[in-house]
Amino acid sequence: MELLKNKILSSGKVLGEKVLKVDSFLNHQIDVELFNEIGKEFRRRFEKKHITKILTIEASGIGIACITAQYFNVPVVFAKKHEGSNMDKETYESEVFSFTKDKSYKIKVSKKYIDSKDKVLIIDDFLANGNAAAGLIDIVTQANAEVSGVGIVIEKGFQDGRKIIEDKKIQLESLAIIKSMDEGKIIFEN
Repeated sequence: MELLKNKILSSGKVLGEKVLKVDSFLNHQIDVELFNEIGKEFRRRFEKKHITKILTIEASGIGIACITAQYFNVPVVFAKKHEGSNMDKETYESEVFSFTKDKSYKIKVSKKYIDSKDKVLIIDDFLANGNAAAGLIDIVTQANAEVSGVGIVIEKGFQDGRKIIEDKKIQLESLAIIKSMDEGKIIFEN
């Protein structure tokens, strides 16, 4: 998706060899016009799938998932990282390790919101090592629902996340795949 790649090149900042800072348009301040195009592109890439729910993790994935959901006309469910007094007691849970935060945490989804009839599209902002996607796939599997696909805005192709998803025989669509970020220079795959 050229629009996204151009935005990454013009506004993204490389920090070290593995961190791409895109908070000016993707996960702190949101470029709504870009998100609309991202939502349309996910709809195009998964148009042959019958999707009943979109699943993501709080917080960065929620905006992308919501705008994408408009094009599928389905609800968004997001896995919570933090327990609250209003969280249902009956939940699906999975443990996820965040390399960005260097810690593990449990993600939870109420059993009321995903069931065996659902065909779920997982949406997230980044794919690196695949831990978040694997945790969401685990939750869908616990619900005996179908993972219809995984849509990622930016994939770090030099890390192992893709292999984890493809080994599960799940359709993966990444809108921008970064081949390398050596010496602060972003190189995309095709």
